[in-house]
Amino acid sequence: MHTKKAPLPVRLAVALRQSCLDEPYTMTRLGRDLVAGITVGIIAIPLAMALAIASGVPPQHGLYTAIIAGIVIALTGGSRYSVSGPTAAFVVILYPVAQQFGVGGLLVATLISGLFLVAMGLARLGRLIEYIPPSVTLGFTGGIAIVIATLQIKDFFGLQVPEMPETYLGKVEALAHALPGWQWGDTLIGVTTLAVLLLWPRLKLPVPGHLPAVLVGAGLGVALHGCGVEVATIGSQFHYLLPDGSQGAGIPPLAPSLLMPWSLPGPDGQPVNWDLAAIQQLLPAAFSMAMLGAIESLLCAVVLDGMTGRKHSSNTELVGQGLGNIVAPFFGGITATAAIARSAANVRAGATSPISAVIHALVVLAAVLVLAPWLSWLPLSAMAALLLLVAWNMSEAHKAVELIRRAPGADVLVLLVCLSLTVIFDMVIAITFGVILASLLFMRDIARMTLLQDLGQHKRHQHQLPEQGLLYRINGPLFFAAADRVFGELAEQVQGHRVLVLQMDAVSILDAGGLSAFLHFKQQMANTGVELRIAELQFQPLKTLARAKVVPVPGQLAFYGSLEEALAEEQAPG
Repeated sequence: MHTKKAPLPVRLAVALRQSCLDEPYTMTRLGRDLVAGITVGIIAIPLAMALAIASGVPPQHGLYTAIIAGIVIALTGGSRYSVSGPTAAFVVILYPVAQQFGVGGLLVATLISGLFLVAMGLARLGRLIEYIPPSVTLGFTGGIAIVIATLQIKDFFGLQVPEMPETYLGKVEALAHALPGWQWGDTLIGVTTLAVLLLWPRLKLPVPGHLPAVLVGAGLGVALHGCGVEVATIGSQFHYLLPDGSQGAGIPPLAPSLLMPWSLPGPDGQPVNWDLAAIQQLLPAAFSMAMLGAIESLLCAVVLDGMTGRKHSSNTELVGQGLGNIVAPFFGGITATAAIARSAANVRAGATSPISAVIHALVVLAAVLVLAPWLSWLPLSAMAALLLLVAWNMSEAHKAVELIRRAPGADVLVLLVCLSLTVIFDMVIAITFGVILASLLFMRDIARMTLLQDLGQHKRHQHQLPEQGLLYRINGPLFFAAADRVFGELAEQVQGHRVLVLQMDAVSILDAGGLSAFLHFKQQMANTGVELRIAELQFQPLKTLARAKVVPVPGQLAFYGSLEEALAEEQAPG
């Protein structure tokens, strides 16, 4: 007697176990991880600050995210090469939450999203990325990229926008009204930084272009400041309080310390009154963070698998991402997920295990402790230029153009709908509607593939038909979207005949809708005196009919193992 085995529990730290315990971890591998971690850490420092600013919180929260979430996820996750931290995709979700609930609300939402992610991993939903079509993914990532790029216009040109509207069209209108007041100093720094970012890859140097570009922007900002031209910098826009009560500008030179997320101030500087109503308001945003975090982390893991030939553990990765987002808020970290660009750079730099991601986090920590006074001189326009390039890269415009040029019209429609809904409304609406639309269009296409073939008139297959008989072959699944049409066509063709033979060897699926249509058709045939003979049923349709207690009826319905038997059988006497 065979018993069904219970699924194995989701294991933690699968990537760390496989790469460091199941395989010998030598000094050579440590050296490679060290080089990769330092390389990615250098990339992460300006990006983490820029993404925190774009999300509506002080830059140190982005650095704390890279440090805490980067370590926790690397040690507990299921992808050995993923590097986690703040990512551009979250900006469109985090910014409205930060505006409405402040830093405290954003950290609480991050904590809730972590709980969602852990639940998704324990529920074994790690394969969900396979059910999201590329047209949906390209659509919502393209829409996110457009929103991120739009939000950078303010700092890139040094515009004065007192309050950014919630809707995308409102943002565009506010930016358009503020555009005449652009500052040439901020704009010059932004253009210069962007130019360095675009031209740096042509030098083919091993040093990533993020840090040199930002340093050039900072140097230009210092030079303009010396000439009396004021530009917005991290130090001029952000301030902090030290434990002794003294105030500083820019980024505090302190390691992240333990705090209670719900005790941090809201948008008005006062603690948020956390009651059931406030939590309910955060739940949609937290669910959006979890969904996007799951999609981004699993998509990143799939990309890395393709680069390295390794396999990740999807459910463990979700649990690891969830734990990182649960722990990070208690140290001032915002929402984190695996970053595709940083993870790919990690692989190209020679990483061999999650230790490289831990080293990357320690590099960011060292920058906070040692370089904080100098980081305060970074211009906001340079940060905006950095995010403009990030938005362009994440949009994967070349893939979208290729899909529009070569894919079927249904996929193009899904892409454009998802992109538009992401920009105008939000990502969850876009993904939900996009998946539903893609599913409906797919079912329509599959239903159209279910066809009737008149074997009695087929030139290549000559069959001896019963007297006043018809022979048809149903080719394709008989599910709710196709069955009514197929049996309706058969009902029209069978008029004036007394025997209908159906070869169903190509019918792989008979669902509840198909069963209902079949039973109705069977009754029609019985009422009109037509004998229905079914030949060569596959297992699933046969099982469905047996479960519905459909049995042969002499003179009305019969089942045969082969087409030859169905054609040779004489009609039962009436």
